[in-house]
Amino acid sequence: MRSRQPDSLTQAVYRAVRADLLACRTRPGEKLRIAVLCDRHGASSGAVREALSRLTAEGLVTLEPQRGFQAGTISADGLADLTVARVEVESLCLRMAIENGDLGWEERLLGSAHRLRRTPWREPGDTARIGEAWVNAHEVFHEALVAACPNQTLLRIRSQLYAQSERYRSLSVPLADVDRDVEAEHRGLMLAALDRDKDRAVKAIAYHINETTRILLRAHFNRAEMAA
Repeated sequence: MRSRQPDSLTQAVYRAVRADLLACRTRPGEKLRIAVLCDRHGASSGAVREALSRLTAEGLVTLEPQRGFQAGTISADGLADLTVARVEVESLCLRMAIENGDLGWEERLLGSAHRLRRTPWREPGDTARIGEAWVNAHEVFHEALVAACPNQTLLRIRSQLYAQSERYRSLSVPLADVDRDVEAEHRGLMLAALDRDKDRAVKAIAYHINETTRILLRAHFNRAEMAA
């Protein structure tokens, strides 16, 4: 059996560490020790450092003198700033996608919406939490919305902002605290895009993102302040 090449090993480490960050299995602010990650992933220190450098460029990891790498921190102000950036970038990408989308884009959007609608929102065995399968289907749907945007730079920025926002979602807000019709929001987004109604679609995506932020701020950060 051939061993993995350095580039593929770096990619494997990158994907594994990134998944732990997005799911908050690696907690915000937690120190990322090179030796520990080398042992965990069977990789060289060079491969681990390269993976962490990529994650630093994406804003998921920070590098501080004398302290090394650590998982990016989260805060109410950080979430608010992230939300403003996401609304602007998502809106630009969505407008361009609607202008340039063809039949293939419409089919992809319809398929992703169907998958999302049919995926259980609640986590099996812990029905108070959002399920991982639903989170994955949700990401696919939002990627499909903007897939026809021809500006690859905007799409890369959008992907990074989306990933950063998922860390906040992974704080696992109990569903009992969520009072919204998410399925209706997604259907409204899909229909506006398919109708080629750019203004309606942009209004819908802005509401969708801002409503998530409102719920997270109320549910997580208010509790953190009360527990402090």
